[in-house]
Formats: sequence, structure tokens, C-alpha cells
Amino acid sequence: MESTLTADTGPLGPEDRQQIEKVRPIPRISIQAFCETEAVAKPIERVSADRRMSKAHLKVQMGGIKAASEHFQTAPTPNLVILESRLSPLDLLTELEILADVCDPGSKVVIIGHYNDVPLYRDLIHRGISEYLVAPVSVGDVMTVIGELFAGEGAEPLGRSIAFVGAKGGVGSSTIAHNVAWSISKLFSTDVVLADLDLAFGTANINFDQDPTQGMAEALQSAERIDDVYLDRLLAQCAEHLSLLAAPSVLDRTYDFEGDAFNALIETAQRGAPAVLLDVPHAWNEWTRTVLSRADQVVITAVPDLANLRNAKNLVDTLTKMRPNDTPPYLILNQLAMPKRPEISAAEFSEPLGLEPLGEIQFDPAIFGNAANSGRMIAETDVKHAAVPVFHHVAHVLTGRGEAKKAKKPSLLGRFRMKS
Repeated sequence: MESTLTADTGPLGPEDRQQIEKVRPIPRISIQAFCETEAVAKPIERVSADRRMSKAHLKVQMGGIKAASEHFQTAPTPNLVILESRLSPLDLLTELEILADVCDPGSKVVIIGHYNDVPLYRDLIHRGISEYLVAPVSVGDVMTVIGELFAGEGAEPLGRSIAFVGAKGGVGSSTIAHNVAWSISKLFSTDVVLADLDLAFGTANINFDQDPTQGMAEALQSAERIDDVYLDRLLAQCAEHLSLLAAPSVLDRTYDFEGDAFNALIETAQRGAPAVLLDVPHAWNEWTRTVLSRADQVVITAVPDLANLRNAKNLVDTLTKMRPNDTPPYLILNQLAMPKRPEISAAEFSEPLGLEPLGEIQFDPAIFGNAANSGRMIAETDVKHAAVPVFHHVAHVLTGRGEAKKAKKPSLLGRFRMKS
């Protein structure tokens, strides 16, 4: 159950203040702490009130590792899990074996133990635990660890960039990108930034019923000074965990960019959110080529006809050459079974690409049209629609969470258990 502790609001000591002053603002991450003692829970709760944590979501619960194991059997794991344990070193390792079965691989784990044991520390780090602290801990201790993991100079970029592009205009790539962004934010309660890169004809503002006064155009005009604070001012909030960087969608100017025009913006967004989805227009120029070549993952949407097959084949071949050490692009087949339209079967379409479709979505103009006209996602319009589980499945795969959570999931065994 969630803790109802009241955080101590007294003044911090000089050591705590010195530690905290060195911590940069924490990005949009989710943190869950499972404590066994109030002495550890209270300083963690006090951390949640710090101004540097204003973007982060921190929740403190009691029950330690056992409670965490039970909770994560049916719930997604956050970006950071903090666990307190009073167990002996041997028993602690046994408990972690159980937790490993139900955690997702992308989560970082910090242990707060009650044994000052150097061999235990080395063993935990070797198994993939991010840090081991010895109780009692202070506000400064907890803030420093979170800052080093997610905001320090040596911290890896938090967010993964996922680019969606259509094999042809009008195939629904933007609609799929928007619905997958919504699914990621809802399924995993993790923050998502959706960037509409089609400045002239972008539809994300319409699909989410938003009318922001600023967005993508301002971000690009100020690329030399873009930072977390400025980007936050440009984002429109679509849902609790979903923010939109909207395209102006006006034709009062042309939008010609250098190849690296979007680099600073995307890198800044990645420092602030676990998932950055890029809605890339169907065009081929220097900047779209650069965006697609540098994205962590690429999703190609196509409809099953000959022109789409040719274009998808060209995209797959080109991206594979540009990204030789990355996974191949993902393929989503959209608008299947359109009445009176001859189409290529999914198997025949996929075979020359060397890809299995990540998702297949049937043609349904009524539900998709109603959702677009009302500024809502498909799951908001009809939660039982057949496309909803497809969007959810794509969200699981693109975030590295595999299939939906089951009672047992051995995804972290290689981390918590002794590495060979």
C-alpha cells in the first residue's frame, strides 16, 4: 500500500545542502521506492518535494523487496526502483532473484541495505544493480544517486528516439505514431514527447485537439539556445504523461532545413523524457535522411499495394546501409482489407523486405475518422476496437518491454543474477 508518511520539513544540514546543490534538475522519469523503515522512507519522500524533482514522478511504498515483487507482477516497472532491505547479504541476493523475474530490463535499481559489506557491494554492482547505499541515508544521498544516474555528465541519454515514416503519403503513419505515443504514456505511466516534424501539414495538433501558440517552429528558430527549460515552454500537454511539440501547419513560409537542423532539439528532448516519438513526413531530403539515420528505432508504415512495396523496399535497403549496426526498421501494415481494392497479402508484402510486420491494422474509416474529427485517440473512442491491442503491442516492443506483463518475466535475470 502507498505510504502516508509526512515528509520532515525541517531545515537540511550543511552536508545535505552541499550535496544537493551539485544535482542538476532531474528529467521526466518515474521512480518507485519500496521501504522497510520510516527512517529510509522519510528522506526519500522529502526528495520528492525538491524543486529539482518537479518533472519526476516519485512514489514511496512500504514492504521492501517482497512488496516490489508482488507489485511488479502486474504493473510496469519505472525508470528507477529504490529498494530498502534489512536482510543479510545472502538473503538479499535470494530476494533479488525473485524480483528479477518480474522487472523490465530498462529499469535501474538502487538498493539501500543495512550491512556495510564491501563484497556484497561488488557482487550487486556485478549483477547490474546501479548503486548500493548503506542505511541510514539522507536527502542528499538519495538526490545525489538519482542525479548521477539520470542527470550527471556521464549519464546516458534517458530517452529513446523512435521515428515513424510512411512508405507513401496518406498511409496513416502519423495516426499510428500518435496512437502509439498515447499507448506508451498510458500503459507504462512514462513520459512521452511527440514531435511533429511535418511543419507545413502536420496533424498532431488536430488529432490531440490542441492549439498551442508555440511549438516546433520556435524550437528550430532557437536551436542554438535550446535547453530543457526552453523546450518545456514549447510543449503542449496532451495527457498526464504525453507532451506534444506541435507543427505550425501554415504555409506562410517554406520549411527548408539543413541536414542537422533537428539534432539539438531531439537530443534535448531525449535528455528530458524516456520516449521521444518523431512523426517524420513522407519526404526524402537531407534532414529527413539525417533524422531517420540517427533515430534509435525506425517504424515504416505501408499499405499493401505495389507502390508502397517498392518504396518500403527502398527505405529498408537504404536505412540498413546507413544503420549497419542497428536493428532493421519495423514494419506496420495499415488499411488492410479495403473493400474493392486489390491488395498484396501481408506475407507477399513482407517477404521481399525480409521483415515480419510488427502490426497489421484493418481498414476502418468510420472509427479512425470519428477519432480524428473529435481530437481523440482510437482507445479513447472505442477501447474495444481491434486496432487498440495492435497499438499496445507496438508500444511494448518499441519500449523494450516485450509482451504485456505476465506473472513471470525473466527479462532481468542476466542483471540480478551473477553475470558469467
